[in-house]
Amino acid sequence: MYNKDMDKKQITEEEEIEIADGVEADQARKLADKEAELEQCQEKVMRLAAEMENFKKRIEREKSEYMKYALESFAKELLPFLDNLERAVDSVEDSRDFDKLVEGIDLTMSGCLKTMERFGIKVFTAEGQKFDPNLHEALTVQEQEEVEENTVIKEILKGYSLHDRILRPALVVVSKNTKKGSRQKETST
Repeated sequence: MYNKDMDKKQITEEEEIEIADGVEADQARKLADKEAELEQCQEKVMRLAAEMENFKKRIEREKSEYMKYALESFAKELLPFLDNLERAVDSVEDSRDFDKLVEGIDLTMSGCLKTMERFGIKVFTAEGQKFDPNLHEALTVQEQEEVEENTVIKEILKGYSLHDRILRPALVVVSKNTKKGSRQKETST
């Protein structure tokens, strides 16, 4: 009862089992390789996340340090003007020469303004200009016949800007034209 066809069939089934075992082993090996690769990628992502967090902390520290000392060079530039003002006060106490005091203060102010300009701080004048609420702060209004209405007629405090941004608006007195108001009174009566 030995049949050659059956033997071939059994060999074929055995071969199929071996082939299946080989494929399964190959797939298991590929899966293990992919799992190892995934683990490496996860470790890499964790390291990069840690590096990013350290980078953020370092940048924050550097930013804080920069902000803390940002005005250092500006402050150093202003110190000589304080020294000059102290010397001016001392010299007036000794000599009482007020003309020299005024001259010294004028020179000190001029130097101070030049230094401020080097750092982008500029003074702007308002007197004679049309009133602009972006640049001027009106302290009061005065009636004036010879001046156009809403014109700055007096500057109480100068205005300052820093790189086109207003640090302090000029404190001003603004004109109000009395001719216009008197004509209205005449026509209404």
